[in-house]
Amino acid sequence: MGGHMSAITLKNLDISYGTTKIVHDVNIEVAEGESFALVGESGSGKSTVLKAIAGLAPDWTGEVSVLGKPCLHKPDRRFAETCQMVFQDPYGSLHPRKAVDMVLREPLRVHGIGNRDARIAEMLNAVGLDQRFRFRFPHQLSGGQRQRVAIARALMLEPKVMLLDEPTSALDVSVQAEILNLLKALRAEQNLTYLMVTHSLPVVSFMCDRLAVMNKGRVVEIAQAKQLHTGDFAHAYTRELYAASGAEIDTEDTL
Repeated sequence: MGGHMSAITLKNLDISYGTTKIVHDVNIEVAEGESFALVGESGSGKSTVLKAIAGLAPDWTGEVSVLGKPCLHKPDRRFAETCQMVFQDPYGSLHPRKAVDMVLREPLRVHGIGNRDARIAEMLNAVGLDQRFRFRFPHQLSGGQRQRVAIARALMLEPKVMLLDEPTSALDVSVQAEILNLLKALRAEQNLTYLMVTHSLPVVSFMCDRLAVMNKGRVVEIAQAKQLHTGDFAHAYTRELYAASGAEIDTEDTL
């Protein structure tokens, strides 16, 4: 870790919905600048962990902090400047009656940031969208274009930490790789930390440094992404996931 600050710390994190505990005693430390994956089948609790960090899962105990600041049990405006979330479904997360310009302008307005036109133009450029998309509405965009807008919106406030919830799983296979390549490039350019939820080991292999494997709400193993090339895992459940993903992980073929 070399004296890096921890970007995300989860200590003894338990999350419940009503009386049902769905995440048990999660302990994860993500270093600043790292890309870290939470992996597991659906229902394993991985997306709920992201929601707790973002203040969208109110019922949790334990310790959650981002860049050394404790997270609250509700969405927090100051927090939005350091940490943003990109959701799975780019259609659901964009307002149908707001043009792209308005979607990108809103966080700047709320946080009192000036020079908005230049910032919007620059961000469209950063996510690979032509300026002519500025006054289009979500229904006039493809799934991949909508996810580019959602990523641009998340980056408007120049956060340092990004929570990515299955950011490509709702997209056509043909555009998944484009979006993953974009996310990879943005991370390098803006020195971002990623915590990414996915069920796809090839995506982890392509995008991440380390992974935590979740099963039934618990972390069963934390491993280096490079172990995906050898399949050398400590826990039987991880080996099972690995076998199911097609033993040889070759990013070029699978993305």
